[in-house]
Amino acid sequence: MDKLLIINANELVTCSGHAAKFGVEAMNDLGVIENGAIAVHDGIIAYVGTTENVLKEIDIDEYAVIDAAGKAVTPGFVDSHTHFIFGGYRADEYDWRLRGLSYVEIMERGGGIINSVKGTEEASLEELVNLGLKRLDSMLSFGVTTVEGKSGYGLYKDTELKQLEALKICDERHELDVVKTFLGAHSVPKEYKGRGMEFIDYTIDEVLPVVAENNLAEFCDIFCEDKVFSVEESRKLLSTAQKMGLKSKIHADEIVQLGGAELAAELGATSADHLLQASDEGIKAMAEAGVVATCLPCTAFSLKEHYARARYMVDQGCAVAVATDFNPGSCHTESVPLAIALSTLYMGLTTEETITALTINGAAAVGRADTVGSLDVGKKADIIIHEFPSYKFLPYHIGVSTVEVVIKNGQVAFVK
Repeated sequence: MDKLLIINANELVTCSGHAAKFGVEAMNDLGVIENGAIAVHDGIIAYVGTTENVLKEIDIDEYAVIDAAGKAVTPGFVDSHTHFIFGGYRADEYDWRLRGLSYVEIMERGGGIINSVKGTEEASLEELVNLGLKRLDSMLSFGVTTVEGKSGYGLYKDTELKQLEALKICDERHELDVVKTFLGAHSVPKEYKGRGMEFIDYTIDEVLPVVAENNLAEFCDIFCEDKVFSVEESRKLLSTAQKMGLKSKIHADEIVQLGGAELAAELGATSADHLLQASDEGIKAMAEAGVVATCLPCTAFSLKEHYARARYMVDQGCAVAVATDFNPGSCHTESVPLAIALSTLYMGLTTEETITALTINGAAAVGRADTVGSLDVGKKADIIIHEFPSYKFLPYHIGVSTVEVVIKNGQVAFVK
């Protein structure tokens, strides 16, 4: 049996739980154990507690031992919203934004998602996989142990399936667990301009059945937004996908208040993401329906938009997750430290809420709260050892990673 033991952690931050944490009290409860220890058997957490108590339960000579004296230990981070499989880059568009063009104006210039479709179409499967593996290496260095990856830079069948296949191969080849999401309805192709429902019908008839029948994705997502897909179009796609066995995610209320949050609650979506313009009613509906509200502060930062009202969401009883939204255009960063800084400084979350949002609530946002996202007996041993003695250093060391060691499935996967 492969055994690992971490002892003497100054703070062992368990984030204990097997479901999303809703509201202020739950999201602020990190379950911190002083002088903590974790024993791991074959990649699964076997014991959690104080070092004194764990050592009473085991024979230390059977274990590879890591002494975490003076260190904080947390669960591995879950980045629950990314678009890390893509070809081509959009640095010119970033420069356009610096010169004052809005996201919609860039789309109207031929930029935006459609621009990345071309680069992804032209890239081979092997090229996409190699790029994906390199990006996963970077995520791992920031402490990410589970990541969601979306398609959406194909729109049409062949390239969408190529992206999903690349995600599958990355999941097989890399230490990180990759949760796969089908986002074929990411933008309306120019051939369907003004005929969004016809493109939804194409996606339902031609692409979605292949995705479902071949188990290429767990989730179906859609960009529910003004000048993209309406609430009616989004409802049709997501409800059809649910009938085919795919769970729902939704890009909701990012640019205008369209009712995406309300739709997420109506459909019982696993998560609704972005939410910069979500209404009070939509936020309350998500809390009541158990939908995870995934906030993406790096995107608001990059686009110079107002931030999602994460503080209000938590106060209204929502379960808030935080993710990077790493993508080639609106948010070209996989920096978890940046997301932590922005969450605390500009979205009003406490340090404790932010850590919950990146661990157990992030896991819930990708349907993994039963296996990752916390340091509980029976879960995967996905663990970060930080270089500082307290979790409070995570936002305090502004924009800089505190990660020293990352353990994935009980194996050391990264050392700073």
